[in-house]
Amino acid sequence: MKKPVLVVMAAGMGSRYGGLKQIDPVGSQGEAILDFSLFDAHEAGFETAVIIIKEAIREDFMATVGKRLEKCPMEIRYAYQEMDKMIPAGYTVPEGRTKPLGTSHAVLCAYNEIDGAPFAVLNADDYYGKDAFKVIYDYLCNAQDGDKNDYCMVGYLLGNTVTDHGSVARGVCQADENGNLADIVERLKIEKYEGGIHFTEDDGATWTDVAADTIVSMNMWGFTPSFLEELKKQFPEFMEKQIPANPPKAEFLLPRSVDAMIKEGICTVKILKSADRWYGVTYAADKPMVVAALKALTDEGKYPDGLWK
Repeated sequence: MKKPVLVVMAAGMGSRYGGLKQIDPVGSQGEAILDFSLFDAHEAGFETAVIIIKEAIREDFMATVGKRLEKCPMEIRYAYQEMDKMIPAGYTVPEGRTKPLGTSHAVLCAYNEIDGAPFAVLNADDYYGKDAFKVIYDYLCNAQDGDKNDYCMVGYLLGNTVTDHGSVARGVCQADENGNLADIVERLKIEKYEGGIHFTEDDGATWTDVAADTIVSMNMWGFTPSFLEELKKQFPEFMEKQIPANPPKAEFLLPRSVDAMIKEGICTVKILKSADRWYGVTYAADKPMVVAALKALTDEGKYPDGLWK
């Protein structure tokens, strides 16, 4: 069995943030959140990382993050999420579409670079905490498909993952009696308010409260290689049904892909819980808090002052 590989999704457009947040510096030596994730991943045991970007940001990415990662002890591979990549035969992307096709498509674009290994996948612009990398690496080292495929996810407490500066999208999870994921619903607009946390599905006309200790997905998943083959099977249905319904914005998303596989009885998804606090830059106003949090962790000795020396 091959050693687990880390897959980092860095091809998002960052529309709410207003820039290329994948490369925005938050560390004392100009590091991005991605640098901290790779540092934590290597410390947990990962030896190879696949970073998914777009050709459009390749030059800027390589001149900043890529240049720093030349000193990273991990093997770094790059995959490119492009509109016409991995599209099923007989289908085409709507003319004029600029929005990426979603996180499931991003993972498919890394098919060759993953090279048949079990893999963890996560967002480049989310800080997950050290514990998350350790628990997912250890799980993947022993994951084995049987009657059902053996997947996992790291679950976070919703209250540890919301921002003060606007709405966030989270996969709201329900566990079964065995601690496996039974249901995941993507809530695209979750916000804090003075009395708690709530979400809306009708642009704010109505709101539903959700408890702060609700387990949510932050797109930190662990898969055996079988997951890529299952995504290939799902993709034509997405192109046939979802794209025509919303040509410029429909997305092939990991939470929905996983949920469909659970409902079909294809897999089990063990929920690996993390009490770590999430940090991220969904909005530009989030950046000062992230910078301060990472500085505090560095001052505590959890990171060196300068990750790649």
